[in-house]
Amino acid sequence: MVQLYNLHPFGSQQVVPCKLEPERFCGGGRDALFVAAGCKVEAFAVAGQELCQPRCAFSTLGRVLCLAYSEAGDYLAAIEEKNKATFLRAYVNWRSKRTENCRVCIRMVGHKVEAPFSDTFRDQMSIIEMPLSEAPLCISCCPVKGDLLVGCTNKLVLFSLKYQIISEEFSILDFERSLIIHIDNIVPVEISFCVGYVALMSDLEVLIVKLESDPKTGESVNYQPLKINNPMKQTEGISNETLQLDSDDFVICQKPVELLGEKSSQSGVSVTLESTGLDDKTIKYYHVQHLLYKRFAPDISSLVLSDDIKLHSLQLLPIYQTGSPTTDRKKLSQEKELLSLFCFFSLPHVGYLYMVVKSVELMSVYQYPEKSQQAVLTPQFLHVITSNNLQCFTVRCSAAAAREEDPYVDTTLKACPPVSMDVCALRIQLFIGLKAICHFKNHIILLTKADPEAIPERREPPKRLLSRKGTNVKFKTPPVAEAGWNLYIVDTISPVQLYKEMVDYSNTYKTAKTQSCIHLLSEAHLLVRAALMDASQLEPGEKAELLEAFKESCGHLGDCYSRLDTQYSHLALPYYKMSGLSMAEVLTRADWPLEDGSQKYERGLIFYINHSLDENLDEELSEELAAKVVQMFHMAEPKQLPHILCSPSMKNINPVTAMNYLSKLDTSGFSSILVTLTKAAMALKMGDLDRHRNEMKSHPEMKLVCGFILEPRLLIQQRRGQIIPTELAVQLKDTQPGLLVASVLGLQKNNKIGIEEADSFFKVLCGKDKDTIPQLLVDLWEAQLVAGLPDVVLQELFFKLTSQYIWRLSKMQPPDTIPLRTSEDLINACSHYGLIYPWVNVLISSDSLADKSYTEDLSKLQSLICGPSFDIASIIPFLEPLSEDTIAGLSVHVLCRTRLKEYEQCIDTLLERCPEAIIPYANHELKEENRTLWWKKLLPELCHRVKCGGEKGQLYLSSLKETLSVVAVELELRDFLNVLPEDGTAAFFLPYLLYCSRKKSLT
Repeated sequence: MVQLYNLHPFGSQQVVPCKLEPERFCGGGRDALFVAAGCKVEAFAVAGQELCQPRCAFSTLGRVLCLAYSEAGDYLAAIEEKNKATFLRAYVNWRSKRTENCRVCIRMVGHKVEAPFSDTFRDQMSIIEMPLSEAPLCISCCPVKGDLLVGCTNKLVLFSLKYQIISEEFSILDFERSLIIHIDNIVPVEISFCVGYVALMSDLEVLIVKLESDPKTGESVNYQPLKINNPMKQTEGISNETLQLDSDDFVICQKPVELLGEKSSQSGVSVTLESTGLDDKTIKYYHVQHLLYKRFAPDISSLVLSDDIKLHSLQLLPIYQTGSPTTDRKKLSQEKELLSLFCFFSLPHVGYLYMVVKSVELMSVYQYPEKSQQAVLTPQFLHVITSNNLQCFTVRCSAAAAREEDPYVDTTLKACPPVSMDVCALRIQLFIGLKAICHFKNHIILLTKADPEAIPERREPPKRLLSRKGTNVKFKTPPVAEAGWNLYIVDTISPVQLYKEMVDYSNTYKTAKTQSCIHLLSEAHLLVRAALMDASQLEPGEKAELLEAFKESCGHLGDCYSRLDTQYSHLALPYYKMSGLSMAEVLTRADWPLEDGSQKYERGLIFYINHSLDENLDEELSEELAAKVVQMFHMAEPKQLPHILCSPSMKNINPVTAMNYLSKLDTSGFSSILVTLTKAAMALKMGDLDRHRNEMKSHPEMKLVCGFILEPRLLIQQRRGQIIPTELAVQLKDTQPGLLVASVLGLQKNNKIGIEEADSFFKVLCGKDKDTIPQLLVDLWEAQLVAGLPDVVLQELFFKLTSQYIWRLSKMQPPDTIPLRTSEDLINACSHYGLIYPWVNVLISSDSLADKSYTEDLSKLQSLICGPSFDIASIIPFLEPLSEDTIAGLSVHVLCRTRLKEYEQCIDTLLERCPEAIIPYANHELKEENRTLWWKKLLPELCHRVKCGGEKGQLYLSSLKETLSVVAVELELRDFLNVLPEDGTAAFFLPYLLYCSRKKSLT
């Protein structure tokens, strides 16, 4: 369906001062317009609103049948006819031609120019002759590379653009015939070429292929022509016998066909490549990828075969990568990267627009109210002429290109109107006797002639239209020029000006709340987006104006989707985000009371506000707007009210107002936990501590934890990237620290907060700097170990805890708050905390002067070291602050050395510092493969220390007796005798020797 609006896309109009009736014309580049009449071409300069000025004129070999201009290379290609023969020529350096009688250099394609002639070529126009074995029918220039494609009866010839280097300072443009594309069963009437994509059209057929080079083997690949089988030749329902009948006796009607992608290779059209290029620098093509084949059937319902049912206006339209706004314009224009490609062709009453990059897809179908004669496609519009009207239709190229540039464009962050949106006719402008049209930049060139009779450019017998067997395309010589013709230049107005008119026009639909408002504003949005995609053609001021219009259009679309109750109401969110409007600005635009004075808020606005508040934007609403938001959600989505009130943007809400609305939710079936916690938070803001305590006591602690998991912002908020504890979190720190730690742990378990965020939260909450760790954070780390969080790295958590324990022990610093768990609690609840070895308790108990204020930290550290998961080697470098001069430090050092199996060093240390612990240590540690240390290390050491005497002599003596008892049991009599000291007293060792000798008989 085509929607019709009466807008004004056409601006000023001027007449081209050409002397003879134009037979062919084309435009392009910055300002070039070429008009061919007879054996002469006139070039005009078209710039801005100034009059069209003649630039130069030059003669041709014969009457011009076809013209094509290439901005790359700035040359004009022409097919000319003289004495019933056709020629292909390229006009180069035409801007240097001052007068019509100036000398012109004519050379053959590929002709080597010697250096002495460089000055001649520099200052005069050159004509490059391109000989062909068959008559050229149509031509097309690649808009990116400048290569020239020529269509003949059964083949296409590609001439690659290149430059001959004459000297270091001068080079001239030239061509090389690099490829021949043999095509059977279709005669090209029009062709279009763009960076390897080839589209060709006969009277009722369209074929699009892509020429591909082999990137892996590159230029060294030996060329082998690619033959494509023709499986449909014998399957089209026409026998060979029928095909041999005289076409004057039969009319052959083929069925309409559309084949997309690889299926188009079954069209019956054979494509073969023949490489002819000699220059290694030219791009070589080796493969053909079929993209589209479409065949139409003529309408024979009236039993009259019309000669006018033909395709026309074949065109490939490229859209390039947008590029960075800061990219240099010259660099951007030289390095164009193809983003998307579109193909347009048309029947007299319907036009077709396909997207052909990555996937082949029919985008739009254009139904014309009158029979069309010609059409041109631009990134913004489709311009179509009938006999008396110039019509302007919208296109969807920018919408498709936006999705090619960013496949994730349709998200909650950004959006683009859909490609499937109905096209519309912006204007139908009356022009009497329209004959032809072309387009370049923002100029539309129109040829009009008062004579109502059309002059067909292609004339064949009607029956020939119904078959592909035609082998020639004839050009009818137009009659002698008559009065009543004109060549007009119609300028399209600037995109911003047309955008503003479309916005004004959309206001007529705003109060009615119809889809037409969204449609027209979407058209305006796509118009601006399409202009921005061609950033290389924009001045800085124009781009800034377009960007402002783009944001404004996003705001208008956001308004539409927020006010209209449609299935796409959620699009209000991305469009408002793209508009740059603040939440407060959106809210002030959203006040739309109903006729009866009541207020209704559509789901688009609710969706936007809900998501914006949930994203913790760094924007604080005023008390008035915050109250409006609460009222809005109370009416539209009351279950979201607790979440809304927890947003940082709602900081200025009056707590009395919030409490009134929350009180109405108690009997509404919503989550009572969440409502209770929100009430408790609002009671704190009101200073009503009694009500706060009553609310917190109304549910058990585990349910309160579940409530915080449902809405983490009751405890933790973020403003400008900083973590801010709420008033409720501060209150819980002082009154219910266990609930606070359990709640944060619950948030971590449910991925509502990260590990680093939790650490920062407790530091900020307790007012500590980065280097000071509050006890509540240590409580959280201990809780993480107990809970076994899957995303916590154990060794990293061990490091955090042991570092803190060691720091406190070394500084004799007690915890700033009472720990939530004792070491006994942790040992019983967590497998990572091991039972403290018995000898450690003996060692610690020997210090009667120990400070009891930090014994819990010592016990927890010892328990971790005794646990099965702790990596002892990782803690050794951090033990230096913990001196061995204290019993606490000694116990930790000995524990670590023991875990590292440094038993002999530990024995020496304990014998020196705490002999009473040596036997418990040996009983616990010297087992299995370490049992030999009893007699190899411990026994000799004790004997030596007993002999030396001293104040610890009795301790050593009792330890020696215990050691001898163990050794006597473990060793045989002979071995036992060997380990006893030679200078010992026999009476002392005799009882152990008797036990050892009788041990065997006893057993």
